[in-house]
Amino acid sequence: MRKAKISFEFFPARTDEQKIILQDTQEKLRKLEPDFFSVTFGAGGSTIDATVETVLELKKHPNPIVIPHLSCMGGTPESIKNLLQNYLDHKINDILALRGDVPSGMGSIGYFRHANELIEYIKSEFNDQFRITVGCYPEIHPESETMESELKFFKKKVDAGATQAITQFFFNADSYFAFFDECIKKNIDIPIIPGIMPITNFSNINRFCGFCGAEMPRWLRYKLQSYGDDRKSIQQFGNDFITGLCENLLNQGAPGLHFYTLNRSKATLDIVESLKL
Repeated sequence: MRKAKISFEFFPARTDEQKIILQDTQEKLRKLEPDFFSVTFGAGGSTIDATVETVLELKKHPNPIVIPHLSCMGGTPESIKNLLQNYLDHKINDILALRGDVPSGMGSIGYFRHANELIEYIKSEFNDQFRITVGCYPEIHPESETMESELKFFKKKVDAGATQAITQFFFNADSYFAFFDECIKKNIDIPIIPGIMPITNFSNINRFCGFCGAEMPRWLRYKLQSYGDDRKSIQQFGNDFITGLCENLLNQGAPGLHFYTLNRSKATLDIVESLKL
């Protein structure tokens, strides 16, 4: 069996049906003894109550640790402080600090403009009571003009106190390692965990790429399109492709794998089983 750290991202369950699905998913993935679960925070803080509810439900189990996402649009400094204190009261000492997505039509992004400002605030109020994870973009954030500017903003987050990072998903291992090499040149030496998105549906994954700027290679796009509505074939090919990507990453020294599960377990379980983790 290969030894590697793995972790899983969930989104907040809001309806009774979603809660049943997430309960089943987290129970199955918990058996893999992951390093942590993370729970997303909706654009503009739109899921804050559901995020907290989901986090506290997951925290009822002793393992793994739970890392709530928190964006700059989480509210006022006072409301963010209260939220963080609530997490501390429940023995949650990890946060994934993000700038966050701005909902369509919102005029401003919130009190804090960038994730490094949010991190600095957390540090000023709570010192080192929280371990802080951040996001990064090997293929450059859609709003970054160059790789140099991308690295500059990433370094600001690290200098503010981030202790590890999770990347946006990607389909080309070379983009991850090229980004990692550039980080070394900038004296960014925290663990950078590759974000992994299983492929189960072409239209969904194509839409996600459009949102976040992830590049889907032309050959991969055409291959997925060639299956048409044959979802079983898409899922089988997707599992094989993502398994190969993960093997490449781990073989070349990636510190672990973070799976964007979309609250479903099957594809992730199949990939982890294929990797013999």
